[in-house]
Amino acid sequence: MSTLLGFDFGTHSIGVAVGQTITRSARALAALRAKEGQPDWHLVERLIKEWQPERLVVGLPLNMDGTEQELTTKARKFAQRLHGRFGLPVDLQDERLTTVAAKEELFSSGGYRNLSKGNIDSAAAQLILEDYLQSSS
Repeated sequence: MSTLLGFDFGTHSIGVAVGQTITRSARALAALRAKEGQPDWHLVERLIKEWQPERLVVGLPLNMDGTEQELTTKARKFAQRLHGRFGLPVDLQDERLTTVAAKEELFSSGGYRNLSKGNIDSAAAQLILEDYLQSSS
């Protein structure tokens, strides 16, 4: 069994999820606040120490036609920083439509009060990680 951490990169908030390869499932963790895409790296380190992941997965924000955007470059830099700081393998996962799907799931389970930015980002991270786990089978 391998544990993975997934990230939904954003410039103000970074969603986080943990998953594992046996069930190919993931669950949302608390989102990290970010300042211009930079999280508190001590909190990231704490997550890595707590969950001991063998791999990290970062959502890659692409336009619907597959082209890159400004946020795509920032997400790639975040992935490179994760690898550089913690030495773990980092994979990128297409995240198109995950935020929309996350909002739909959260709304259906708890209405508008469930739609905080952190909840949405971490639910999106969960979907990104689950997509990755399903596609890497």
